[in-house]
Amino acid sequence: LLTVISGYSEALLEESEDAQPELNEIAAAAERATILTRQLLAFSRRQVLQARVVSINEIADGITPMLQRLIGEDVDVEAFLDAKAGNVLADPSQIEQVLVNLVVNARDAMPNGGKLTISTGIVELDQTYVDQHPEASPGLHAVLAVSDTGIGMDEATVARAFEPFFTTKPAGTGTGLGLSTVYGIVKQSNGTVWVYSEPGHGTTFKVYLPAVQDAAEVARPEEPKPDATGSETILVVEDERPVRNLVTLTLRSRGYQVLAAETPAHAIELAAGEPNLSLVLTDLVMPGTNGRDLADQIRQQVPGVRVLFMSGYADEAVSRNGSLDADAAFLEKPFSAGGLATKIREVLDSPAAVAVS
Repeated sequence: LLTVISGYSEALLEESEDAQPELNEIAAAAERATILTRQLLAFSRRQVLQARVVSINEIADGITPMLQRLIGEDVDVEAFLDAKAGNVLADPSQIEQVLVNLVVNARDAMPNGGKLTISTGIVELDQTYVDQHPEASPGLHAVLAVSDTGIGMDEATVARAFEPFFTTKPAGTGTGLGLSTVYGIVKQSNGTVWVYSEPGHGTTFKVYLPAVQDAAEVARPEEPKPDATGSETILVVEDERPVRNLVTLTLRSRGYQVLAAETPAHAIELAAGEPNLSLVLTDLVMPGTNGRDLADQIRQQVPGVRVLFMSGYADEAVSRNGSLDADAAFLEKPFSAGGLATKIREVLDSPAAVAVS
């Protein structure tokens, strides 16, 4: 629904000058609803993650300068990054979101300023620890910790800290979804998060993520955005008619030849009859066959065809933990017309199609 609302309001904004204020209000409301929905999906562990091997230190070090600007000058930020912290298998953008949410929560707990510490480390969780913390798993874990010198929390508040919509802030100043989002992301990344706090003595959040021995992937430098138009043939597979129509309209307006399918079976039929098919844009979650399986079937018919997945959430049909292969092209719903066109061009211009495991 948000894809349709956002997409058509954007299309009208491009064409109409008579109702700009009203359309801007619609677009802004859709954006706020998008943020809220993504937070709820994170808590319920139904986001689509693109996990890869990353250095926990690189994530923390890379985002710390931005965090300093985010929290203001009255809070001192210190970072202690253990060189032995190692690597984890996670979606780096989601781990950044975890860190941002924890830091914002710490800032709000220090209305008169204070000290915030970000640290990393490595720890072996033994059976004794697991017995005391049932959600944890034994083994070697990288640790990401955020500590503050703020007002702290009592036991009753700590017990509800990760509960959706629970907040101690005044009405209208918070959604109560920041920490529940942290919880969902960490759990979907096979980790655990714990909070330690006392009134008047600050708070520490510790995130434990299973350590991996594989080498961290090097972040790819951002390339200039390509011209977001083209003439290639694209197969759009989407079971929701309004979304399918919106995507078809957007791509045809930018010069592409578009085939539209409501079902995976129809998509396979269309692909078989189109020798010049360049790209399949498919929803991940559909009745019958999920997008991953559909992509594999079409690749057998059209070797080398590129595939771009789109979805707003994951379910068990996608994979056991809602993850996509790190190299799979993915577009998160809701998306803008410009974002869709840019991603389409990026995938079409990629060196080769990437198989999905």
